[in-house]
Amino acid sequence: MTSLVEVSTHWPSQVSLASRQDALNLSDVELRRYQRAFGLSDICRDEERSEAELLMAAVDKLSSLRGREHQVRYLIRARTQRFPAPYPDSALHEVRREIGLSHASAFALTEHACASGLSAMDLAGMLLAEDPDPDSLALILVGEQARAPHAQILPGMGATGEGTAAILVADRGAHNRVLGFACRTLYTGDPCMAMSSQGLDRFRTMYTDAVVETIGLAVADAGLEIGDVGLLLPHNVNRIAWVRMADRIGLPLSRIFLDNVPRTGHCFGADPFLNFETARALGRIQPGDRCLLVSVGLGATYAATVVEH
Repeated sequence: MTSLVEVSTHWPSQVSLASRQDALNLSDVELRRYQRAFGLSDICRDEERSEAELLMAAVDKLSSLRGREHQVRYLIRARTQRFPAPYPDSALHEVRREIGLSHASAFALTEHACASGLSAMDLAGMLLAEDPDPDSLALILVGEQARAPHAQILPGMGATGEGTAAILVADRGAHNRVLGFACRTLYTGDPCMAMSSQGLDRFRTMYTDAVVETIGLAVADAGLEIGDVGLLLPHNVNRIAWVRMADRIGLPLSRIFLDNVPRTGHCFGADPFLNFETARALGRIQPGDRCLLVSVGLGATYAATVVEH
């Protein structure tokens, strides 16, 4: 059974959303909406460091990786944006060189947008299950920079941050066992993540039903009921969407971890992992607890993973 050996995260400096109002081209009315209705206050942002440096800041905290670099067979970059840098620049290969993983198969996973992180965990589990070496590991890198203006704001939904996460995965183990997974990609009328206004309207219309259905599929795949879930760790797009969905999901709001929404913004595919580590540090997750990691990508892909801590 796939195991998350260790999860580490990095938060860049926090800046207020208000200080970014002009850069994001938000009117006073829009800013108040993002702050009051969406629950956004600060976002994580780093003007100085490169994307590779932000990813390495998370990797450097993986104590379980030290001395085991030779066991890493797969280095997976779970990416939201298709083209984060001009060729031949590659944060993935910069990190690969920095860690000394020239022996590892390195590739990026995209087209699932912000659901790519959870999809990468599932893919890592399948690769490791087929690997002839039972001690092989996979390292997943999640989170990215929001340099282009269109990547810094989700119109009518949220604002993006630049937090990152590194996840070390094994085929089996006692730490953070993956019990269930579900992923669905639904057609919105657009061929890719660059959605038209009509596609975004369809995406918003299907959003709640698709999230609830995907959660139900993941919980069922784990052989559990929704009441067995101790804490839901969502993507941090905004607060109001999760408040409205709590009853549909079947969990009290107290079991949906929203503490990071006002502190990080939506850090692409890294959100569930940022929330996992924060909740664990706060004692909100105890050994034996079942956690539900959920993320949604424009396009539209919905993913949910059940993990037993």
